[in-house]
Amino acid sequence: MLSIENLETELKQNKLNSLYLLYGEEIFLLESNLKKIKSIFGECIQGINYIQIDEQNVSEIIADIETPSFGYPKKLIIARNTGIFKSEGKRKIKEISDLKEKLNTYISENIKIINESIVLVFVEEEVDARSNLFKTIDKNGIVCKFDLQKPFQIENRLKKICNAYKVNIDSKTINYLIECCGTNMQDLINEIRKLIEYAGENGTIKKEDIDKLATKKAESVIFDLTDDLGRKDISNAIEVLHNLVYDGQSLQGILVMLYNHFKRIYITKIATEKNKDAITYLNLKPNQTFLINKYKNQARFFKENDLRKILQELCDLDFNYKNGKIDLQIGMETILCEYCSNI
Repeated sequence: MLSIENLETELKQNKLNSLYLLYGEEIFLLESNLKKIKSIFGECIQGINYIQIDEQNVSEIIADIETPSFGYPKKLIIARNTGIFKSEGKRKIKEISDLKEKLNTYISENIKIINESIVLVFVEEEVDARSNLFKTIDKNGIVCKFDLQKPFQIENRLKKICNAYKVNIDSKTINYLIECCGTNMQDLINEIRKLIEYAGENGTIKKEDIDKLATKKAESVIFDLTDDLGRKDISNAIEVLHNLVYDGQSLQGILVMLYNHFKRIYITKIATEKNKDAITYLNLKPNQTFLINKYKNQARFFKENDLRKILQELCDLDFNYKNGKIDLQIGMETILCEYCSNI
C-alpha cells in the first residue's frame, strides 16, 4: 500500500502505473490525485480510449479491458463505486461474488496485458482489505487509502501552498485557521488562497486576517459563544447567537449544536476529573484530536452541576418548542441569560 505523499510524488514525476485502487474519506485529495492521473494519461475520448464504469455496468469491465482502444496506445478505465470491494457479509450476492472472483483471476493472469494497454483505476467509498481482489491489486498495482488529514499534515500542505506564492504564515496561525474553518481540505485550500491574495507576495497572513476574511464553521462559532459565556459576557454571547441566525443557520440546528457542544464539554470535564482519556470518550477522529484542548479549557469555565442544568434546559426547550409553548430563539437566549445571571 502506498501513502498519499508517495503517490503524489510519483504523479508529480509523471510516473503512471497501470492499476490503482483509491479509497478513503479524504475526498478532495483523492479527486485531486485522480485528476492528475487523467492529466498524465493525456487525451481522453469517451468510448474510445476512455471508459467510465459504475455499479450499473461493472459486469462489463473485463470486456472493456479486452476491447482495443482504436488507434490509441492505451485505454483509461475509471471504475467508480462499483461495490465489488465491499464486504459481502451475510447478504452474499452470487452475481457480485462471481464477478469479484472472475475479475481477481483475470487480473492475476493478465497483468502483463493490462500493463501494456490499460490504465485501470478503481475509486471506491467502501473497501474490504481482506478480499482477494484487494490483495491482488495491492500486489500488482497501487493501493492508496486517503485518510482524513491530521492537523500537522494539513499544516504542511497549507505551508507549501503559501511558500509557492511567497506568502508567510506561522504554525500558530495555521492552527487557528483549522480551528475556525475545520479540517475539510477543500474548504481550507479555498480559505488559504483567499488569505494569500489579501496578504500579497512577501506578505504575512495574521490571525486578524482570518477573523476578518475567513468563513468560520458554525461549530467554531459555538466555541466563541461558549467562551463568552465562560467570561460572563452575555451581550457578546447573544450577538454570536444572532449572527448565526443571520448567516442562515436554522434555529433547530443551532439548538442541536449547542446541546452537542455542552455534552462534549460535560464528558470532557468528567473524564478529566477521573483521569480518563477524554479523546476516547468523545470518540474523536485523528483529525479532530486538536479539539481536546479547547474542550478542556472551556470545561474549566463550568461546574459539573451547571453543565447538567444547561443540558437539561436545552432538552426541555426542544420539548416545549415542539409543543408550541415557546419561541426557540427566545428560549435559547433565556438559557444563556440565566446561566450568566446565576454565576
